[in-house]
Amino acid sequence: MILLLERIGQKTLRLFTETGAVFIMLWKTFKYVSELWRTRFLILEQMMQIGVRSLPLVIFVGVFAGAVASIQTAYQLEGYISFNYLGAATSIAIFIELGPVLTALVAAGRVSASIAAELGTMKVTEQIDALEALAIDPLRYLALPRILAGFAMVPILTIFADFVGLMGAYLVAYMNLDLPPEIFFGSVKEFFTIMNVMSGLIKAFVFGGVTAIIGCHVGFNTEGGAEGVGKATIRAFVLSAALILLNDYLLSVLLF
Repeated sequence: MILLLERIGQKTLRLFTETGAVFIMLWKTFKYVSELWRTRFLILEQMMQIGVRSLPLVIFVGVFAGAVASIQTAYQLEGYISFNYLGAATSIAIFIELGPVLTALVAAGRVSASIAAELGTMKVTEQIDALEALAIDPLRYLALPRILAGFAMVPILTIFADFVGLMGAYLVAYMNLDLPPEIFFGSVKEFFTIMNVMSGLIKAFVFGGVTAIIGCHVGFNTEGGAEGVGKATIRAFVLSAALILLNDYLLSVLLF
């Protein structure tokens, strides 16, 4: 029992210590926001890496997420509510939940893990120490572009995911239920509210920042050579995914 309490206490202290370290890193990083012009090309490069190169995977996931949502919604509505409302029910689920969450999980797997691996490799090979020796702050040069690109690009990816998800849902409704486009999209238009879309984009904004911040934090604290880089990659994805789901719940409570 004593050993169990000791382990719980150690894990709790580590949680608070690491949380504090993340906020300290953020504070030191955002002090360089006034120098954005100097890092504009680095930011654009990271926007390309995080956004454009993630687009094919986001589109693939979005189409099939919308298709599955349409099938499951039709199954739930059958015998209770007319399929005329299928478009509305599916679009609301995509805009509020499926679009931002699945896009963020894709970013966690592709972006956060990639950032952790890249920065972790630089850490264990002492490239970050070399930057400091050249009077270049790694937070300005490495962390700031990735974090800003994460905040900016995940909401944009979510817009694409929402669109292709809705198209995937319509194709399934048309092929399986012979639902005409005017009925499907008519119900989408009838129950559409800007708040549904904005709430999803707010979630995506937070999720994008979380994935990039966790990737940077884990990467900067990598130790143990090649094995440590592998563990850091896994850890970045696990932490990002867990925090995405946690923030999804908290934001849902606040927004709705």
